[in-house]
Order: sequence, then C-alpha cells, then structure tokens
Amino acid sequence: MKMIKMNSKNLFLGLLIAGGASLMNAQTTQPQSESSPVVTKQANPIIEGLKKQIEANPKDTEALAKLATAYQDASDWTNAVDTWKKISVLLPDWSPSYYSQAYAYQSAKDDANAKLAYEKYIATVKPEEIEQSKKNLAYAYFYLAFAEQKSNPTKAKEHIAKSIEYDPTNQDAIKLNQTLNS
Repeated sequence: MKMIKMNSKNLFLGLLIAGGASLMNAQTTQPQSESSPVVTKQANPIIEGLKKQIEANPKDTEALAKLATAYQDASDWTNAVDTWKKISVLLPDWSPSYYSQAYAYQSAKDDANAKLAYEKYIATVKPEEIEQSKKNLAYAYFYLAFAEQKSNPTKAKEHIAKSIEYDPTNQDAIKLNQTLNS
C-alpha cells in the first residue's frame, strides 16, 4: 500500500487561504418570480473533476481536501463535512480536518457538532503545531467559551482564558472575557 506523503503545513495554509477567499465571496441570487424561467443548477466542474479523481483513488487525501474546500466554496456544508470526515478517517491525527469540520458545521448552523469538532481539533493539535495554529486555537476556544457561557460558566471562563492566551488581540474574546468575569 502506497502512503501519500503530504506537506500538511502547506496544505493547511492553502486551505486557510481558500477558506478565507470563500468567505469574501457572497452568494447573490435573485428570487424567482412566477414569470421567470426555472434555472437548473449547473454541475461544478471542479467538484466533478475531483470526485472522478477520488473515485480512481479514494485515499487521495490531497484531492479529498481540495474537494472539501470546493464544497465549502460552494456553501455545500453537508458534503464539505462528509468529505472532511473521510479525511479524518484517513489521517486521524491531522488537526486541520477537525477545524474544517467545525467550520463547516458552524456554517451549517449545527452548533452541537461544531462544538464537538472544535474540541476534537484542540485535542488533536500537536505541540509542535501550536505556534502555527495559534489563531485557529484561539478561535476554537472562543467558540467553546461562547457556546458554554450559559450552561457551564466555569468552563467558559477556562476556554476564554485559553483563547486570549493564543490571541490577546481578539476583541470579541476580550469582550466575552469581561462579560464572563463581571
């Protein structure tokens, strides 16, 4: 069995850039009126090409990551989550897949699963990856603190402290910290 060697740092940085770019693209659609023709959704050639590539090699984690990112770019959160999960099975210690799952769950308004995925991300980040992962760790802890502020204020305070430790400039985290500790 051939193992795919992947530079996870470069892939992660690429995914962050692609994810950031997708956040800047707003989906603009006009509501259909009764007189307007029904427009069928065209297949995304990038997604279709990547699906064929993965059909030929289901363990191609690089193609899977590109496919998951393409689904995110298309705001197809269900398929994005499913694809990130496939990567997590193939690369269970690769923390960016859990962060990306959390992002997709959060975008789909599935807060319970987003919380679980952020927790898994935090648990999976290796000590040697902490420095390059500080912003994502800060956000993951912020999300957990925000999610738990009413149900478990003590745990929320712990999470927000970690968030600020990783990113002391995050104004949202600073405000939540003030709220939690007032």
